[in-house]
Amino acid sequence: MITRLLVANRAEIASRVFRTCRALGIETVAIHSDADAALPYVREADAAVHLPGNAPSETYLRADLVIEAAKRSGADAIHPGYGFLSENAEFARAVVDAGLTWVGPAPESIDAMGSKIEAKRIMKAAGVPILEAPADPTEADLPLLVKASAGGGGRGMRVVRSLAELQSEIEKARAEAASAFGDGTVFVEPYVERGRHVEVQVVGTSVYGDRDCSLQRRHQKVVEEAPAPGLSDEVRKALHDAARKAAEAIDYRGAGTVEFLYDPESERFWFLEMNTRLQVEHPVTELVAGVDLVQLQIVAAENDWTMGWVDPPSSHAIEVRLYAEDPDADYQPQSGTLTTFEIPVEEGIRVDAGFESGNTVSTHYDAMIAKVIAHAPTREAAARKLAGVLSRAKIHGLVTNRDLLVQILRDPTFIAGQVSTDFLGGFETGASAPSSTTDAAVAAAIALAEQAKAARTVQRGIPVAWRNVVSQPQRTEFEDVSTGSTTVVEWHGAYRVDGHTVVTAGPAEVTLETDGVRTTYAVAVDGLAVDVDSPRGHVRLTRVPRFVDPAEQVASGSLLAPMPGTVVSVAVEAGQAVTAGQPVVVLEAMKMQHTVKAPTDGVVTQIDVKAGAQVAAGEVLAVVEEES
Repeated sequence: MITRLLVANRAEIASRVFRTCRALGIETVAIHSDADAALPYVREADAAVHLPGNAPSETYLRADLVIEAAKRSGADAIHPGYGFLSENAEFARAVVDAGLTWVGPAPESIDAMGSKIEAKRIMKAAGVPILEAPADPTEADLPLLVKASAGGGGRGMRVVRSLAELQSEIEKARAEAASAFGDGTVFVEPYVERGRHVEVQVVGTSVYGDRDCSLQRRHQKVVEEAPAPGLSDEVRKALHDAARKAAEAIDYRGAGTVEFLYDPESERFWFLEMNTRLQVEHPVTELVAGVDLVQLQIVAAENDWTMGWVDPPSSHAIEVRLYAEDPDADYQPQSGTLTTFEIPVEEGIRVDAGFESGNTVSTHYDAMIAKVIAHAPTREAAARKLAGVLSRAKIHGLVTNRDLLVQILRDPTFIAGQVSTDFLGGFETGASAPSSTTDAAVAAAIALAEQAKAARTVQRGIPVAWRNVVSQPQRTEFEDVSTGSTTVVEWHGAYRVDGHTVVTAGPAEVTLETDGVRTTYAVAVDGLAVDVDSPRGHVRLTRVPRFVDPAEQVASGSLLAPMPGTVVSVAVEAGQAVTAGQPVVVLEAMKMQHTVKAPTDGVVTQIDVKAGAQVAAGEVLAVVEEES
């Protein structure tokens, strides 16, 4: 019997496993890097062990340090979570050899599915349909998909639409896969343009329903739901039977997921891969099936036992992944301090979070902040409930994909169940409406004035904005972070603002009346950043200083680092002519590679970095002088 369990993972993953352990009376042990020391999961554990450093390769991916931490802390079992070492057969063997209980499938099963190439061979022999690309593809075989044989999460994956680009995309995929998984092996398969990503949850060889995970960006999932919408009974049964065959082919034990690519037009499906671990999206299955998959994992590890078939779900659950990223900048990951993080917890809402207000989202790990899940009798009700909760959440300090998630959940096409892996390809990620930005800016300006009044040490009785000689109105200028547009708010004493009536005013809350409609705005200030929340949504503003320090200006044509990271390569040299869109510098941050390109045709007049250098967000990487 397991008495103390160490989770070989971090953030929301560890918190999720700890929750089940507490319910079962099992003590818990956390491991953490330098950057993660202040995260909530470390406090939640009964004991915590520090792994010095930050890079995954020197902390969470060090099997020897993880096992040593388990022994030092008195743990008798290790749960790998999902990600990092969760699908590493050698780690599983090392855990068993150390006399500890491994909460996961047999190492042999992990080996069998660890290579997507080998997994396809096994599935083909078991009668499960697979996708195969010809050895020498032609233009007629396009588009193609380059995929990493090891790992997942969309890393080491490239869509190829031209044979001339195939080799270069293969090399990029190899480099990214080697960086993320330590294995640069890749393979090529046909790319189904408007397919759906449908997966089946298994525990042992028993099926626990299906999920749809089609909404993705950069081949990483954003929205998941259970059960998968729009499947006929025949297709659903065939998918479940294929998943069972896959599990039986490797004598599977514990929780796992068999992933398929489904073509709605032909109603055909093909095996993609099998994840020999718990999936990030497992909560939607738990809610509709009424089970605790982590508990089943622990029970299977203790007794080699699993439940039988569960009843078909009669409800629906939808999960969204809340990322620190900017959808309007090609989903560029963000890092920094999460100054406020408050999501309403209501009936039917589940929040699996790895962060809390005041925590720092670092550049060392994945950019996911939390998963928010809604459970309701119907799909439409779940989507409506989830959109409402997200819109009322207070998330400050970082740009996130929250607004995009709300848009998706309220989109008529999504509500109709017409989802596919290219759903977000043509999706308009609308920024703040001009009217909402203007109203938010008015509320922000008034709140700032109230804060200044509260901070006075003298003449407290003088009204806000009072002047004995009125020469001009008070003036505050803001920039909308999401659009880059500026808004100027002008008002006179007693808060006379054109088009708005100030009903109440305070340092943190302002109520405005416009066209007879009253709206209350919550205002939070952090330096020059001002976050405004209201029933109309969230607007993040930056105060524009009246005077700019010349030392802070950069030369025209400067290419700035979009985020903190490591320079992987420099593709040009000083004096070289470049064309618009030509790669200049490649950065690596948050497990992804980001290419900084020349904005125009011109000449590289300055290169300030070299491969291996660490750069800060906003740091000048190079200067490209535009041709006359």
